[in-house]
Amino acid sequence: MTNRRMILSGFFFNPQGDHRMSWRHPAAPGRDIFGLQYFRELADAAERAKLDAIFLADHVAIWDSYESNVAHYANARLEPLTLLSALAAVTKDIGLIATASASYTEPYNLARTFASLDYISNGRAAWNVVTSGMNEEAMNFGRDGNIEHAFRYERAAEFLETAKALWDSIEDEALLFDKQSGFFANPALVHRIDHQGKHFKVRGPLNVPRPPQGYPVIVQAGSSRDGKDLAARHAEINFSLARSIEEGKKNRAEFDDRLAQYGRTPDSLKILPGILPIVAASLSEAEEKRDFLESLTPPRLAIDLVSSWVGMDLSGYPVDGPVPELPDESTFDGQRTNLVRVKTMAAQGMTIRQIASQVAKAGTAPMMSGTPKQIADEMEAWFTEGAADGFNLMFPVLPEDWTNFCRDVVPELQGRGLVQTEYKPGTLRDKLGLKRPLNSLSRSA
Repeated sequence: MTNRRMILSGFFFNPQGDHRMSWRHPAAPGRDIFGLQYFRELADAAERAKLDAIFLADHVAIWDSYESNVAHYANARLEPLTLLSALAAVTKDIGLIATASASYTEPYNLARTFASLDYISNGRAAWNVVTSGMNEEAMNFGRDGNIEHAFRYERAAEFLETAKALWDSIEDEALLFDKQSGFFANPALVHRIDHQGKHFKVRGPLNVPRPPQGYPVIVQAGSSRDGKDLAARHAEINFSLARSIEEGKKNRAEFDDRLAQYGRTPDSLKILPGILPIVAASLSEAEEKRDFLESLTPPRLAIDLVSSWVGMDLSGYPVDGPVPELPDESTFDGQRTNLVRVKTMAAQGMTIRQIASQVAKAGTAPMMSGTPKQIADEMEAWFTEGAADGFNLMFPVLPEDWTNFCRDVVPELQGRGLVQTEYKPGTLRDKLGLKRPLNSLSRSA
């Protein structure tokens, strides 16, 4: 463990925080969330605390399947790549993780955008690859409902392979800028990829040179079988949701087995479970904060959220009764990870009301609440026991919880030698100890 350190990423689920109804909190911002200054101040705090990255979640729709929730649920947000490009200009070292869908865009466009962000940020870009599992998203792109689950992941795998080939299409040494000869680039080092697959036909080359990192760092968050296979094959960071140290260790062991199947070593994939830290003067004060947050969610809204997770309207069932029979995971075209979470809670005897309360908190990520020392103790236990390589910090209320954690918990972790006190030089890959990928189209490779 001599060279091993904890990775910390500040995570944006909603601009006001990661609790479903954090926008109702008295300390939450209003229209500031649609301006650069708000995010710049959060990024400044994260960079002063030496967090590794900022991670922007995203959906390409407003959730409103089962009732008109648009007026209640805060999921309006800025587009991540646009926002992170702006933040790249006002930050220096922190990584910039953008969520982008492989279901509703094309490899050339996205490869070009991420290569551009990597240049603008001097090698700090990362791509959280998602497959968009909401019906509302599908209906914004000419469909009546979700793309079939396995098809989405099959498309995503080919999407990633195509994007990587595009990033490789102009080799590192290709550009000459030779004004005397008139050669802008060495033609032998510029490649058409001529990709023809089941889902895409792309000639190439990309019209942006190979990114500073080779490829942006690849992040993946799916916990279904298809999602884990995609992560084991391509990802370098996995964003997971584990409820306990035991669950985290089990997830790590499963991934190590999957990585071996693709000829990869365990250190090539960093696993960052999501946690909700609530910093307070005492455990009782933290519990009061948590209870207040939970009181902000209208019961019907929470039930609608569970309905969305399982793909069926639960509002007609007794709220204090058991969950009815749910769809078969193997044929479910929504987000299977969420369906399994609800099924697990139902198998434990939880009622619809209890499950709705749990889900509304922040998608079942565990809360770590208490004094800075208590939170640091819990994080250290997860890290030292091998349940996590670090954490996605899902702050319940922004900016308050973000600021408190950076000010109070990070110094506690730094004092224990668990997290960095200064940034290493180089790209995000260099800082995280990830190798720069070889160019698949280079003769030397």
